[in-house]
Amino acid sequence: MLNGTIPYLTYMYVWESIDNLDINYWKWVLWVLYPIVISFLLPLVILLFFYGMALFLHVHNYRHRLREAYSQDFWDGARKTVSAFWDGQARIWHGYEIEGLDKIPKEGPALLIYYHGTIPIDFYYIIARCMLEKNRHIRAVGDNFLFHIPGWRLLMEVMRVTPGTIQSCVNVLKGGHLLGIAPGGVREALFGDEYYPVMWGNRNGFAKVAIQANVPIYPVFTKNLRESFRTPRIGRSWLRRLYEKTRLPIVPIYGIFPVKMKTFIGDPIYPKENMNPDELAEQVKESVQQLINTHQRVPGNILKALIDRLGFEFSKPKQS
Repeated sequence: MLNGTIPYLTYMYVWESIDNLDINYWKWVLWVLYPIVISFLLPLVILLFFYGMALFLHVHNYRHRLREAYSQDFWDGARKTVSAFWDGQARIWHGYEIEGLDKIPKEGPALLIYYHGTIPIDFYYIIARCMLEKNRHIRAVGDNFLFHIPGWRLLMEVMRVTPGTIQSCVNVLKGGHLLGIAPGGVREALFGDEYYPVMWGNRNGFAKVAIQANVPIYPVFTKNLRESFRTPRIGRSWLRRLYEKTRLPIVPIYGIFPVKMKTFIGDPIYPKENMNPDELAEQVKESVQQLINTHQRVPGNILKALIDRLGFEFSKPKQS
């Protein structure tokens, strides 16, 4: 009995010693790192404070428009408030610009066809800028999975995002509204890369919409969009096979890099009489590709895009 007790007591003593050693070791590590953490944490807090202050002042700058919007319609006021925040984020974080916003009509329907980045943050910026500067809201077509994210239903309703059948899109345009569609969808978002491939496949639904509603199409592309957010290369082919079978967008995303972003809106494309959807879709696809070829450095480079943000913009290499 005694012989069995001694090894047990020895075991408990050793275990408690190891436990105490582990606790003391981590106390020592924290003691060593504490000055380093404080040295970096305080400047970061101050930086975030200034960022928040700048964002607040940007929104405050629109206070008169927001007050007027709320007095007319509560949800219109909410949309403009959200737009003011997004526009502040765009200007402060990305030095965001739009070239060609004046092409968007002040009234009447139009269809915006845009390249889909990993996260279409540029399209949020376009919606915000159009709402604040032209007082027009761009309605959008979103993927079905967005409507199944808990807590997002009200957001989708207020911002007027719909899954978008051909007929519902035609109705929106015939109602005199602006509508944005990214034909590449989730596939282009998650499985595109720094070479900016246009991954539309044979999709021509947007062309059918434009023909039936008889509205102009504006091609849209944002420079350095894929340098702001990216998906890892590792496992991309396997995850794509999984997506094609299940339609589950299970792909890790990293980024929110403060790269320079600039949106380019191309000239309108009008459906011609007796034009079939495939012809129109191909014409729009070529226009988006032309915007990429003209304005985007390929392959995209995060470091160079960050330097662009500082004002030292790299010239786009000439294509042979």
